[in-house]
Amino acid sequence: MGAKTARLLALAVIATAGCGAVLRAAGGQQATFTTGNRTVAVFATVTGADGHLLTDLQLTDFQIDDNGRRQALTLFANDIQPITVVMLLDRSGSMRSNFGLVERAAEEFVGAMLPTDKARIGSFSNRIQIDPRDFTPDRDELVHILKNELQDEGPTPLWNAINVGITALLRQDGRRVILVFTDGLDSPGNGRQGNNSLRDVMRRAEAEDVMVYAIGFSNTSDRRGGRRGGGGGRREDEGPDPGLARIAASTGGGYFELTDTRDLASTFRRVADELHQQYALGFAPESLDGKQHSLNVRVAKEGATVRARKSYIASKE
Repeated sequence: MGAKTARLLALAVIATAGCGAVLRAAGGQQATFTTGNRTVAVFATVTGADGHLLTDLQLTDFQIDDNGRRQALTLFANDIQPITVVMLLDRSGSMRSNFGLVERAAEEFVGAMLPTDKARIGSFSNRIQIDPRDFTPDRDELVHILKNELQDEGPTPLWNAINVGITALLRQDGRRVILVFTDGLDSPGNGRQGNNSLRDVMRRAEAEDVMVYAIGFSNTSDRRGGRRGGGGGRREDEGPDPGLARIAASTGGGYFELTDTRDLASTFRRVADELHQQYALGFAPESLDGKQHSLNVRVAKEGATVRARKSYIASKE
């Protein structure tokens, strides 16, 4: 199935061209599509009781309820599928001493990208900047941006940055992902009206089927020592914005909160690994009523935990 055909899947799209992934119908045959089809695609991450990824599940292990009604799964894929990602890095003053560590950790994600993956690198501070102009699979170009193009320190326009990231992804086919790193609360620092709230960006991410992964850093050692980072007198009781976990959960992504910079690189690698090991599930909705529908994805395996998006808009478009 090429990217153009995949774009016809209303509500969420799956791009498989060039990656060897196969979307299978429930009977095991390869699925085909016409412009009249409407399929809700749901990407799911499944971990076992030990926290490790479960990658050998079958279609019959999954159940999806749409507004409480069990749905027959018409699509299933557990092969590696490409991603299109905007990586957003916090450049607030409180992270100044760790800028180099974060850049090198982000390189781990770039290094784990597959030839079919595409990315842009963003930083948020006094402005929101995303490079290069177009999404690229060129890892050397992305590493160059990490080393040379990120901003100097400033405020933390967290939700504004995620909103810009969603806009950047709108014309992209396939699985669309934002990976955001921050150590603080949303603080645009511009004193103007019109800033985005968590509620704004959560609704938009859900409507546009953008998956959000978030890595939060809580510098507890600095707080115990009574030290404050730069950028306006950070309070000792501050940490990563609690809204990060909420938007990650609602969109089917993941949230990881760290207290040790030594965990940064492994966590960026873990996000890349999860994205490449997600299951693609699909069903044909019973009603295209233009309303928001709740989704509940379960796995019939003891001790397993599944993460998937919580809702979709049953749009006819």
